[in-house]
Amino acid sequence: MRLWILLLLLLRQSHLGNAPWTEGLQAEGAISVSLPAPSNVSISSINMEHTLSFLPGADSPDSSRFEVQVVRVSKRSWTAVAACSALKAGQTCNLTQVFKKPLEQYRARVRAFTAGQTSSWTVSAAFQPLSDTVLGPPDVVVSGCGNCLLLQVRPPSSVGMLPTDLYMDLVLNVKRTRDGAQFILTRPYKEEMEISYLQRGVEYCVTVTVKTLFNDNSVPSDAHCAFTSPPPSHSLSVVYGLLGAFCALLLLLIGSITCNGQLSVRLLRRRLPTSLTRTSSDPSS
Repeated sequence: MRLWILLLLLLRQSHLGNAPWTEGLQAEGAISVSLPAPSNVSISSINMEHTLSFLPGADSPDSSRFEVQVVRVSKRSWTAVAACSALKAGQTCNLTQVFKKPLEQYRARVRAFTAGQTSSWTVSAAFQPLSDTVLGPPDVVVSGCGNCLLLQVRPPSSVGMLPTDLYMDLVLNVKRTRDGAQFILTRPYKEEMEISYLQRGVEYCVTVTVKTLFNDNSVPSDAHCAFTSPPPSHSLSVVYGLLGAFCALLLLLIGSITCNGQLSVRLLRRRLPTSLTRTSSDPSS
C-alpha cells in the first residue's frame, strides 16, 4: 500500500511539472492570489538579443513588483530569471543569456507580487531564437574598382549575434544614381565580394540584406554609394578648357603674323622693279 501511495505521489508531481504553461499553482502559505495579472507578455528579438516586455494589470498598486520565469519546452520545467525577480512597472527583462540554444523553443511567464499578495501567471507565446529574431542591417563599405564595385560586409556588432556560418545569402539591390536604373543580385554570403560589368565613372548605390536558412526576418542596410572609378573633375575640365582657348588664340596670333609677313614680302616685290627702273633712267648714272 505504501508503494502505491508513493507511486501516485510521484506521478502527480511529474504531471504538475509537465504542465509548465498552466498557471502553476503553488502553495504560498498566507500569500493570497488577488493582484491583477500582467498583460501583453511578449518576447522581441533583434540580432539574437532577446527582450521580454509586459504591461501591469489594471489597477495594480504602485508597490507591485514582477518576477519572470522561463521554460525550455523540451524540458518543461520552469526556471526563475534571477536578474528579473523584482522588476518595476515599465521595466523589461533581458533573456539573451537565458535562451542559449537557438533551435529550442522557449516560453516565459510573468506575475505580480507585493509583500502579502500575488497575481496569477501570464504566459508568453512560444519563442524560437533563431527563427523569431529579426536580423538587423549589416555594416557595409563600398568602393570603386574601375568598371566594378567592391563590397565589404560585416555582421552588426551585437552581444547575441548569430555566428556568420549560419548566414546563407546576401541580397544586393544595386541602383544607378544618374537615372535610377536598378537590378537585384543574390550571392552566397562572403565578407568581401565584387559587383562587375558596371559603367566606368558612374555612381551606384548598394543596399544589402542578409538571409539565413531559418529566417527571412531581415532589415536591409542603408544605401551605400560610390563611383566605379573617379569621375572627371570639374576644376580639371575648366583648366583644360582654358588651355584649349589659349592654344587657339596662340594659333590665331601665329597665323596672323605669318599672313602679315607674307603680305609685306609681296608688296616689297611689287615696288622693287619700279625703284630699279627709276634708278636706271637717272642721267647722272
